[in-house]
Amino acid sequence: MVKRRPYLIIPLLFSSALMLMPFVWMLSASLKTNVDVFQFPIQWIPKDPQWSNYVTIWSKIKFGLYYFNTIKLTVIITLAQLLTCSLAAYAFAKIQFPERNALFVAYIATMIVPFQVVMIPQFILLRNLGLVNKHLALILLQAFSPFGVFLMRQFYLSVPNELVEAARIDGLNEFGIYAKIMLPLSKPALASLTIFTFVFVWNDFLGPLIYLHSGDLRTIQLGIRMFISQYSAEYALIMAASVCSLIPVIIVFLACQKYFVEGISLTGLKG
Repeated sequence: MVKRRPYLIIPLLFSSALMLMPFVWMLSASLKTNVDVFQFPIQWIPKDPQWSNYVTIWSKIKFGLYYFNTIKLTVIITLAQLLTCSLAAYAFAKIQFPERNALFVAYIATMIVPFQVVMIPQFILLRNLGLVNKHLALILLQAFSPFGVFLMRQFYLSVPNELVEAARIDGLNEFGIYAKIMLPLSKPALASLTIFTFVFVWNDFLGPLIYLHSGDLRTIQLGIRMFISQYSAEYALIMAASVCSLIPVIIVFLACQKYFVEGISLTGLKG
């Protein structure tokens, strides 16, 4: 039986409340007027909730279209990463080929290169290909992830090699082993990668800012920025839009949390 340790629980509860405080303030501010948003001391429960803020954000800008664009990009990129990362990870973990480890290290080493270093070369390349101001530019750039390959490979290494060898002896090819054995076993790792990728793509601001110039192609992050003008900002509407933008992320996390902790722990067992 696990012993309760109040001296550990109390600091954890305090730190959790401290981390949740900005989100509570955001929700509170979304129901206020711009004048009351920065009122001090903070009025956590507005006396006159401005529910109309949640109506205004959908009519003042093309928030629905930006929402659809963000969902479209996030779903496509997440599915693409799940496919490419799991395939590459299987090759690096279970298939013997010359210089496998060196190639894996070289690929993972790309994670240490700051985005600012490759930002201009990438833009020039995509512009020459005629992909600027198209969603395809972001899809191609983010469909591959060294971190995702690393995460999936660590999980695949924990799968016994005897299981894979037995499948090969039975006549199953590599794609068959990947589809029928590895994928069903890797639900925790896939759930973890889904959460990481979904949150990253959904919150991405710099990528859409660089490659999407047309108003009808903008994502929700660029849409929220439209509530900021040169001389003022409508903070109440920004907070309301931010609350709406959190909903899909919360849904995905709740749907995958069953496997999330298990996936994080299992991917670190063997390397």
